[in-house]
Amino acid sequence: MDHDFNIEDLTTFEFPNVKWENAFENEEFTKIFSSEILEKYIIHKRWYGGKASTLKYIEIVDYFKLKSTKNTFFGVLLEVNFKEAFYQHYFMPLAFMSKEDLDTKKIIASVKMEDTQGYLVDALHQEDFRRLLFENIVASRSIKGSKLVFHKGSILENEKYEESHFMGLEQSNTSLIFNHTHVLKIFRRIYVSVNPDYEISRFLTERMHFPNAPAYSGSINMVGNEGMITLGLMQELVPNQGDAWNYMLDKIHVVFENLSKKNINTERLTDISMFKRLKITDIPPEIIDWVGLSLFISVKKLALRTAEMHVALGSDTHETAFTPSSYNGDYSVWLKNRLLYQFQNRLNIIENKMGELDGLALELAHKFLDYKKMVRTKFVDFDWTKMKSERIRIHGDYHLGQVLVNGDDFYILDFEGEPESTIRDRKVKQPPLKDVAGLFRSFHYAIYATIFNHPNEFPFEQEKLFSVGEILYRYLVGVFLETYVEKVQSENLNIGYNHEIEFLLKYCLLEKAVYELGYELNSRPSWAVIPLRGIQSIMQY
Repeated sequence: MDHDFNIEDLTTFEFPNVKWENAFENEEFTKIFSSEILEKYIIHKRWYGGKASTLKYIEIVDYFKLKSTKNTFFGVLLEVNFKEAFYQHYFMPLAFMSKEDLDTKKIIASVKMEDTQGYLVDALHQEDFRRLLFENIVASRSIKGSKLVFHKGSILENEKYEESHFMGLEQSNTSLIFNHTHVLKIFRRIYVSVNPDYEISRFLTERMHFPNAPAYSGSINMVGNEGMITLGLMQELVPNQGDAWNYMLDKIHVVFENLSKKNINTERLTDISMFKRLKITDIPPEIIDWVGLSLFISVKKLALRTAEMHVALGSDTHETAFTPSSYNGDYSVWLKNRLLYQFQNRLNIIENKMGELDGLALELAHKFLDYKKMVRTKFVDFDWTKMKSERIRIHGDYHLGQVLVNGDDFYILDFEGEPESTIRDRKVKQPPLKDVAGLFRSFHYAIYATIFNHPNEFPFEQEKLFSVGEILYRYLVGVFLETYVEKVQSENLNIGYNHEIEFLLKYCLLEKAVYELGYELNSRPSWAVIPLRGIQSIMQY
């Protein structure tokens, strides 16, 4: 959780021979800043991703200077080294402000430089800095002598700065709203590479004119010593009523309430096989009576938008980064090595966490360990020579939380990719069905989360709720697949024929469920039931 330091309680660090304008050229300042000041501050930030590891030391690897008419700001690139022998890079914009000029109570440190008493703060909390960023993007300005590259998107007019504020709570990145019309996402964890979120957002807007993602309106990149680094992405603000995760939870809650309200005979609910494609008109009357039409209509619309996203990402024949690719031996080796490493990591975690599990979670964990050889065999059983479909750039971390609801429509956002993956891995072309599998796992989660979040609310045993939840899940999957497959095939996106589609979906669902298992075991072991149940089901398809 973010930590606010009280100004009166802060120890003042004194640098009598250092001017703020030259601070990062001074060895004494950078040494004290990166150790005594920063090490205490950074571990409290929401965007700091090293909380599960032991910090060893922080090093300043690069910086830039940015001046307004009133202030000098620095953008600092940090390398955080851990005792576990790995490191992460972070971006921190900094300001040195007098008490009178502070726009925030969030203080990094009290500092006296030469004869000036002031405070180090995250510059994003100063309106002067936010205005400076916006005006530089609108001007598409290259700062003379600076490593920064500001770019204005084609949709951005020569807009004047009016106001800016933070968007919600700070998470892994920091988002700012400008003029109530644009969102600037500042990337906190950074990579020596163009960020996929920037790359895909700009491509979808400026090349493919895809309407159901926030439109790209600008960016901030830095030319580092080893390559281009994306620091900020600005997009149009999409009016919305929240994300599809909460929307789906509300819908599914009503579905479970209907069991008793409508006195549904659960024994008469017609089950279907997994991956059976269904038109809404093919859904049995007793299922419609239980679930209602609106949820299926929403799933159909979400399937259409997902298909349109993949068609846009896979239909360019000129830009190499987005041209569809065939499967080959290199991809197969990359895939298997990655998944086997991840699977072994999950096995290690589950063996270490057994003592924290009980009930159904413990039972399913033992079953998982019993068929670990079968899971490993499934991952190895990827024969690229039998694949007739194509790989494309995909969303990579697609779930209901990455989708905004606007009326009866959906907008897809956050193309940054899977947090655990390296930046290079996030740019590998993969089967679009991996995104579909991610969404299916999200459906599964929403069903089980509804059961877990409302204990004793529904007048059925938990196992009965799980059973009817699995029936609901298969219908959601069936309706989604019917619309998705029909759309992508009509647009000539090659996802293969039925046998290959089913194989890839099973493979990607297993990959996603194993990925989820690590998160649940580390953060909320009782919820490990959801991915463990998913893995068990997938192994039985």
